[in-house]
Amino acid sequence: MFSNLIKKNLKRLIPRKFRSRIISKIEQKKQDSYLTKLKLNIIKFYDAKEDITREEEKVLKYLSSHPISIFPYDFQEKYSKSDIELIKDSTNGLYYVMHNNKKLYFKRSYSEAKIRSLYHGLQLDQDSESPHLYLTEDFNLNSNDVIADIGAAEGNFSLSNVETVKKIYLFECDEEWIEALEATFNPWKEKVVICNKFVSNLDRNDSISLDAFSKEHGDITFLKVDIEGEEANFLLGGHRFLQSERNYKIAICTYHKQEDEYEFTRLLESFGLHMKPSDGFMIFYHDHSIKEPFLRRGLLRAEKKV
Repeated sequence: MFSNLIKKNLKRLIPRKFRSRIISKIEQKKQDSYLTKLKLNIIKFYDAKEDITREEEKVLKYLSSHPISIFPYDFQEKYSKSDIELIKDSTNGLYYVMHNNKKLYFKRSYSEAKIRSLYHGLQLDQDSESPHLYLTEDFNLNSNDVIADIGAAEGNFSLSNVETVKKIYLFECDEEWIEALEATFNPWKEKVVICNKFVSNLDRNDSISLDAFSKEHGDITFLKVDIEGEEANFLLGGHRFLQSERNYKIAICTYHKQEDEYEFTRLLESFGLHMKPSDGFMIFYHDHSIKEPFLRRGLLRAEKKV
């Protein structure tokens, strides 16, 4: 309320060219205060807990000497935004980075700073020590696999595996990403299908359910699901596929909402899948309703064998 009043007065008293800078500083101060309070609450909660695990203790040790982070681990120090080389493609005007020796393109509207920040996050996401790591030695892909990349965004997961698998369906509802995805996967366009739809429990012009899609495309063997907290609706729209007698794997994110790990585990077990959560924890502070126990598993890796 108070900050809104400040913003209103800024419009009246401060020249336009200075307003955004001042407002940005106000917002940053609010965010810093929120993160400081959250960090203290996490430490207080686990200090009072009698049966703290080794994984929880590792997070506490990190927080004792670092600012709060979505990935509260030292592996972050391996990566630097300043080391990321951006290249502008002279044929289409899009920026790209070399990702596993392949061109990964980004939205036309993104600034160089935003791209570096995004790609830095992708490096952290898929580090071998990350709690958001999709694949492991025991949970992997082969040449017969068909990926459904649900919530593809820039497509880094599929690009990393495009030369391994048989086929990929990329689902992305953001129109701006489509141009970048088409540029990224042009060398493999014979095996990559880009679907400009959101995967949900609804079948309409802008969205489709897993059940409806798999009815026409029954070859999916691996599902990677990261759709900004809408994973529960994805599962609602995929009961027929998930219950079916077929071999498949699913890596589904559980960090967006507090109860996702428990609810998804219960549902997928009822469909006959065997699963294991990823190692370690995330602190998803973007969810301002975050509460005890604060730490969340990044994802579930589940498999069905018939």
